Amino acid sequence: MRIMGIDPGIAIVGFSVIELQGNHLKALDYGSIQTEPKYTTAERLKQIYDACTSLLRQYQPQVMAIEKLFFNRNVTTAFAVGQARGVIMLAGEEAGVEIREYTPLQVKMAVVGYGQAEKKQVQEMVKLLLSLPKVPKPDDVADALAIAICDAHSSQVNRGGGRVRP
Repeated sequence: MRIMGIDPGIAIVGFSVIELQGNHLKALDYGSIQTEPKYTTAERLKQIYDACTSLLRQYQPQVMAIEKLFFNRNVTTAFAVGQARGVIMLAGEEAGVEIREYTPLQVKMAVVGYGQAEKKQVQEMVKLLLSLPKVPKPDDVADALAIAICDAHSSQVNRGGGRVRP
């Protein structure tokens, strides 16, 4: 099963594509979609949509796992991230991909086994679980990988399998 993980944002969208074979994980690709503040919000959303559409076409995942938006103190940022989530989910829906949403707590529990884990702990587990040479940067990329791993773990549990291994 191929899973695309997405950490939504307006300036940086972290993305990842992992493959779950049995109970083994393999990172196929990961990186970020970055937009410049000199563009209008509409132009930035179009850039995100186009990049996601291209990635979906290239990798043809069965699932898109995306982080749920939690309330942010900065309402303007929360709205922008919500808009980015919308165009990303639209790209997934148009591609016929199943979309699953996870809270940061669910992601931390799935990756580290502790809902209050620090960002650094999550990043190190992502590196370990996917046998990566180093922690992916920027943080949004590591988060996208963690979201995909969360979905892989959820898929395994729902199918009656055990934990996934590197």
